[in-house]
Amino acid sequence: MKKQFTHIDASGNPKMVDVSEKQVTKRVAKAQAVVILGKEILAQIKNNELITKKGPVFQTAIIAGVMAAKKTHDLIPFCHPLALEDCQVHIEVDKKKVLITTTATVTGKTGVEMEALTAASVAALTVYDMCKALSHNIIIETVRLMAKSGGKRDFVRKK
Repeated sequence: MKKQFTHIDASGNPKMVDVSEKQVTKRVAKAQAVVILGKEILAQIKNNELITKKGPVFQTAIIAGVMAAKKTHDLIPFCHPLALEDCQVHIEVDKKKVLITTTATVTGKTGVEMEALTAASVAALTVYDMCKALSHNIIIETVRLMAKSGGKRDFVRKK
């Protein structure tokens, strides 16, 4: 049995998936990124805030994450442009790591997993960029989908 790819046509050329027959539903996706910071950087965090020469790190990462989610279709081939209804980026410092949790919401015919994952990834990269002058001892450890709902099948990651 020959495998049929969703983004390749019968001639072997790339194609966008036709979502015109899909049902419009509210779709929500949650993603998470984990950034491990070295002790040099952790020592600079006060009251869950970190300010470097470039400015407020976590606030800037939140803005970058939201902007990235809105541009996902420009970055990932075949992602449908979505009119996001909401995108939230939450950043929490937990011991020696930064937990970035993103939630993207749309009412439409296709899901928002890539938007949530893009928001988490770019927020994590922004933390790295803004902290690298303090130390390069930074690891972007994990970027993963935590949950999604509203499409053909729901998903919840078991911790």
